[in-house]
Amino acid sequence: MRILGLDIGDKTIGVAVSDLLGFTAQGVTTIKRIGKEKDIQELKKICEEYKVETIVAGLPKNMNGTLGPQSEKVLKFCEVIEERIGLPIKMWDERLTTVAAHRAMLEADLSRAKRKKIVDKMAAMYILQGYLDSISSK
Repeated sequence: MRILGLDIGDKTIGVAVSDLLGFTAQGVTTIKRIGKEKDIQELKKICEEYKVETIVAGLPKNMNGTLGPQSEKVLKFCEVIEERIGLPIKMWDERLTTVAAHRAMLEADLSRAKRKKIVDKMAAMYILQGYLDSISSK
């Protein structure tokens, strides 16, 4: 059973996928957003390629736990994904995942240009890994 992790932004979507046993998350790609139709087609292709059964999308909450305008955009897009791709979507609190991704890349001494290219994919990995850890501890 594979699970897809998404870090959905206005310009890009970071994508990660779990291993077959659901223990670890690996970064797959960063989708440059062109339009809703193209974005959905790209996600559908990835879901079919990896035989995904569930999608976990990061929900960008404010630090006080409330939902802001970006959260609303993500929730609306996730409704479209669920409707068009036909897979269940679980929302995961993504607070500080991008910060953690940046910190890990700084520690790895990656250049700013390299960090910019992979930060969304790394954030998707953190979102998915957090979810995987939560279900394995139950």
